[in-house]
Amino acid sequence: QVQLVESGGGLVQAGGSLRLSCAASGNIFTIHNMGWYRQAPGKQRELVAVISRGGGINDVDSVKGRFTISRDNAKNTVYLQMNSLKPEDTAVYYCYSSIVRRVGGLLSDYWGQGTQVTVSS
Repeated sequence: QVQLVESGGGLVQAGGSLRLSCAASGNIFTIHNMGWYRQAPGKQRELVAVISRGGGINDVDSVKGRFTISRDNAKNTVYLQMNSLKPEDTAVYYCYSSIVRRVGGLLSDYWGQGTQVTVSS
């Protein structure tokens, strides 16, 4: 069993900051990519940023220069520092991790429960 637990969402005014965290626990041998997606009302889920185990990062143009993804491999945790937030960043944010299980040895994607981020204008 693998669990991803997110924290850090909330309500913030435009221009403000939030930091999301997502900790993975359970039957884990190693974690490859970790990342964040978001889904706004009436829209499809979209990738925000992903970080490899070695620290390589891909992020979407709409968040470049404002959001920073990072990870702590010792803690099996990924973070998303969000600065200069805009109303269009309002969405449910989901973390994911590509994990090889300690028992079973399969590589699978796991998802967090989602955390609401609301940016008021």
